Amino acid sequence: MKVLVLGGGGREHALVWKLRQSSRVSQVYCAPGNGGIAEEAECLPVDLKNVESIISLGERLKPDLTVVGPELPLTLGVVDEFTRRGWPTFGPTRAAAQLESSKSFAKEFMQRHRIPTAHYAICDSAQEVRAALTHFHAPIVVKADGLAAGKGVVIAASREEASQVAGEMLSGKMVGTAGARVVLEECLKGDELSFLVVSDGERVVPLVAAQDHKRVFDGDKGPNTGGMGAYSTPDIIDDRMRDWLVHHIAQPVISGMKAEGTEYRGVLYCGLMMTARGPMVLEFNCRFGDPETQPILMRLESDLLDALEASVNGGIGEVDFRWSQDSTVCVVMASGGYPGAFELGKKITGLDEAARVEGVKVFHAGTTKRDGEFFTAGGRVLGVTARAGDLSTAVQRAYEACGKIKFEDAHYRSDIAKRALRK
Repeated sequence: MKVLVLGGGGREHALVWKLRQSSRVSQVYCAPGNGGIAEEAECLPVDLKNVESIISLGERLKPDLTVVGPELPLTLGVVDEFTRRGWPTFGPTRAAAQLESSKSFAKEFMQRHRIPTAHYAICDSAQEVRAALTHFHAPIVVKADGLAAGKGVVIAASREEASQVAGEMLSGKMVGTAGARVVLEECLKGDELSFLVVSDGERVVPLVAAQDHKRVFDGDKGPNTGGMGAYSTPDIIDDRMRDWLVHHIAQPVISGMKAEGTEYRGVLYCGLMMTARGPMVLEFNCRFGDPETQPILMRLESDLLDALEASVNGGIGEVDFRWSQDSTVCVVMASGGYPGAFELGKKITGLDEAARVEGVKVFHAGTTKRDGEFFTAGGRVLGVTARAGDLSTAVQRAYEACGKIKFEDAHYRSDIAKRALRK
């Protein structure tokens, strides 16, 4: 089979790496890909912001399966267009992807279907924000309604700060058009959990859970990012909790979407807060998480292609998912200044040495390759991912590998999975 993966980050590198292990896959393409992905797949240029560019690529390749990595092509309707042309495509339609592309849509959907989530208010103006804030106690979460690459969420310490942040979002200064509408939420306390399921439109099958680290600095300090690291262990949740999350959150989403005439196929990422009141949904993503995909797929021992095909064609319940009992951890190495302004083109060294650390795979997120050498080409540059029989060893291996990689102004968190190790 010829498989096309759309995207060019660490998540897509992990997808390419896992798909290449399938005996049924003869060729993997990735568009646009990155320097590291080019070592494992044929990378092709494409403008992921332009549907016609993606369709033109599909016309040339006629892939047997297309896997959409990032959220933007989903919200532009790539799955709709490919499916209409008879090209099997993994991912939800544009209408179904509103669960991610519009936080107000997701909140109102959860309210209709009694899916547990934080109390909220939807505001279209500064006046509405001021009125709504009287019903909230600080801290208050302010979210841009639209897609903001993981940077449209601010936890405000006071009503005054929440009003100021919401005003900057609504004006377009902070996240552009993504902030044309804002959602205010109560600030939930607890441990975050990334819970992903694969659906064929009717049923869901859970993947192993993971925990992301969204803040840029150690101790969960600083602004939100797309994710600075993640880990997955066999005991991150028990079987009883996994089944509860399926029956009370994931399956009601899929059943609710179908009941409303919008069938949902693909992966559903449930970003949860495990609170004293029980699990509560923070957000939905309509694609594999990044960086959670890296540690999750390192634990997958069965054929990823089987699961993706079953999602597209039906029969996800018959797929034999097999998972390693090992623990995995991913540490993101980022450009200096990320998630703010940063410079590109910094030479990367030590990749070969890092790859020789036992149990380590270095996934490329923002790199390019010129004359046999790698250079930085994004904010999140690498996802250094390690696997071991226990979490402590996986963490040690990941940081040992990080220590061997050098590029100017590189930074990464030193406390990925630290809370889990303390427990």
